[in-house]
Amino acid sequence: MNKQHCLALFDRLALAIPEPKTELQYTSHFELLIAVVLSAQATDKSVNKATAKLFPIANTPEAILALGIDDLKDFIKTIGLFNSKAKHIISLCQQLLSHHAGQVPTTRKELEALAGVGRKTANVMLNTAFGEATIAVDTHIFRVSNRTGLAKGKTVLEVERGLMKCVPKQHQQDAHHLLILHGRYTCIARKPLCEHCVIADLCEFKKTR
Repeated sequence: MNKQHCLALFDRLALAIPEPKTELQYTSHFELLIAVVLSAQATDKSVNKATAKLFPIANTPEAILALGIDDLKDFIKTIGLFNSKAKHIISLCQQLLSHHAGQVPTTRKELEALAGVGRKTANVMLNTAFGEATIAVDTHIFRVSNRTGLAKGKTVLEVERGLMKCVPKQHQQDAHHLLILHGRYTCIARKPLCEHCVIADLCEFKKTR
């Protein structure tokens, strides 16, 4: 996709989605980190439902460690892969207390060193918590990027690198959430709502159908 079309695409998405932000519910960097770890292969709705009960009881590393892994599992058992996620969260809390005075670190290297935190989670934290122009390629962004022709790739890293090259500077901070929300509500997986899409004429999907 050429630069002119790319700019027009993001200009339109920005008008259609005036408040691009995560749908995960949180009140601190730590709560966001836990929510993002829980969101892997799970919906934001399911995570919010679980954390609405968890966070009033335990929303700091100390409180979650005091809760213990068994009680933590009870709070998150409705979320996929809850057993492994509980183990990661316990280890993550221990690491935060041991190495970061209980605070969420602000660099990619430190974030990715935490249990249960990979590149995608680190990108979410860098963008949403710390204001960096990063893009965490989830299933929605991967689909939208390939389907529209915005940034094609066979792997999430290829798509991420392609997006970082093509997204106009003025949209780099919000591109992450613009693409996620467009993919979640318009450019859906099975039957995209092309008739309601604000970027339909810029999209390459119609050429492949």
